[in-house]
Amino acid sequence: MYQHILVAIDGSATSDLGLVEAIRLARLTQGQLRLLHVIDELSLRYGLTSYGGVPGDWLTLLRKAGAHLLERARATAAAAGIPAEVVLYEGLDDSLADAVAAQASAWPADVVVLGTHGRRGFGRMALGSDAEKILRSATVPVLLVRAPSPAAAHGVGTVTIEP
Repeated sequence: MYQHILVAIDGSATSDLGLVEAIRLARLTQGQLRLLHVIDELSLRYGLTSYGGVPGDWLTLLRKAGAHLLERARATAAAAGIPAEVVLYEGLDDSLADAVAAQASAWPADVVVLGTHGRRGFGRMALGSDAEKILRSATVPVLLVRAPSPAAAHGVGTVTIEP
């Protein structure tokens, strides 16, 4: 049960909370994590539109930022004694939901874990929730981790794993 846990991360506070839940689940099942960060067309397009950069430069910056997020998440899992591998997925023609589905199938994952409010801002309002799209298209169970209510939000963004 849940030996292969796919965790989509984007650097947001809810993504960090999803990682914490995935680590807890892996502890219970003696499972392992695959940490996934997706560089998609939307990320590239919004970066270019906002700052007027050159596509090659932005893609390099997105790759570096994604690699940093993945290494930070891997270190968090390792500190908790959970094995984790990382995947930086460049799906410039794929949506986030397509990338998660492809990774879940290729690995194969037993469950997908993700935070429900990533860094999508206007894209979420205009195109719909990535979490909802993943939930609708997934062929394995999906664990959605919500952000705490504003009253309970103190400490969000700080990932603490007890040994």
